[in-house]
Amino acid sequence: MGLKAVAFCILLLLFASGATPLVWTTLDGIPNAAGNYMGTVIGIDFGTTYSRIVVYQKGKMEIIANNQWNQITPSWVAFTDTERLIGEAAKNQAPLNPERTIFDVKRLIGRKFDDPEVQREIKMLPYNVVNKDGKPYVQVKMTDGETKLFSPEEISSMILQSMKETAESYLGKKIYGAVVTVPVYFNEAQRQATKVAARLAGLEVVRTINEHMAAGIAYGLEKLGDKNVLVFDLGGGTFDVSVLAIDNGVFEVLSTSGDTHLGGQDFDHRVMDYFVKLIKEKHGKDISNVKIALTKLRKECERAKRVLSSQHEVRVEIESLFDGVNFSEALTRLKFEELNMDLFRKTMGLVKRALEDAGLEKAEIHEIVLVGGSTRIPKVQEMLRDFFDGKEPMKGISPDEAVAYGAAIQGGILNGEELEEIVSYPSLCLSCYQ
Repeated sequence: MGLKAVAFCILLLLFASGATPLVWTTLDGIPNAAGNYMGTVIGIDFGTTYSRIVVYQKGKMEIIANNQWNQITPSWVAFTDTERLIGEAAKNQAPLNPERTIFDVKRLIGRKFDDPEVQREIKMLPYNVVNKDGKPYVQVKMTDGETKLFSPEEISSMILQSMKETAESYLGKKIYGAVVTVPVYFNEAQRQATKVAARLAGLEVVRTINEHMAAGIAYGLEKLGDKNVLVFDLGGGTFDVSVLAIDNGVFEVLSTSGDTHLGGQDFDHRVMDYFVKLIKEKHGKDISNVKIALTKLRKECERAKRVLSSQHEVRVEIESLFDGVNFSEALTRLKFEELNMDLFRKTMGLVKRALEDAGLEKAEIHEIVLVGGSTRIPKVQEMLRDFFDGKEPMKGISPDEAVAYGAAIQGGILNGEELEEIVSYPSLCLSCYQ
């Protein structure tokens, strides 16, 4: 398939997702708001928990590693006595300074303070979120005693600016344009807020693209012929399921369903709650409001969850969790599944609803695409297989990387790349997230 045919398919795909069409051209001739020419356009998978940068050039897909040599960057920002930290450095700072370590702002961006989802979210955060002009703002007490307020867009821009600088260092040139992925449930206010965050970081968002569409591009679904495809997207913060119909290379979204608070972090919270109760029973200590202890526990529960995707048991160990007490408990995959079974079942219920809304039976789904790190959880895969009577999902691309690949491919097309020249995808992820 040549460049013009691919472009036509993707433009039709974007129309199906409600996006505004682009004029077909390379971006060397398109100035951004500051009058700069965009040049190379990168793809950014800006996630709730982790983010990733990918560039598509000369027939190759390249994941750009951060300064810690990791292919994924935690969507975290921390303020210390002397500096602002981003990514791994910020996340590592969390146990020492939980009230000045910011994460999960994607769950706040573009929303009103009195939104029930915001109110639900801030109850679980160790840092302060306050109401400013009807919007949620992060409140941070600085070293000099001054209290500063940051909008979710400003916090997001700090992460995006760091990723922009990483890309510039790797590519050896300035980057002005990006294709940024957004969850399918994002409304116009949330999409515009994401663009504002990017502009604050010095990036022009050439296109926001729904995550399920980006995954479709990455898998080359337009080449499948006339088929129905179910995209199962279970990430760190959200769950989306979409049913797509492909007809002669044209995508049609038949239905979407999902939950904005169903993902890897919610699985972590279940494990945390379990250990908080266990600590109270064994040690008579309630750490449910001890921010430093909860931050340490959150980090270790996330690690344990990842390990249980490949092992049947893991030991959760935290030195000096509270009052000088060292914590050490075993967690089995069976216990993890028991703690989260109702959430796993909820994903299947949403799959069923998406099929009903699309007017399709299970047997009418020809392909299943997995997206998001939490799809690596063995029980989730097992339940999805059972739901579709043993049907296996598509293989070939890491579910962690599919969305970023799609964004990068579109950026590559805008740069004038020929998709038929693709030489290779990068190896499967070295540091998978859930």
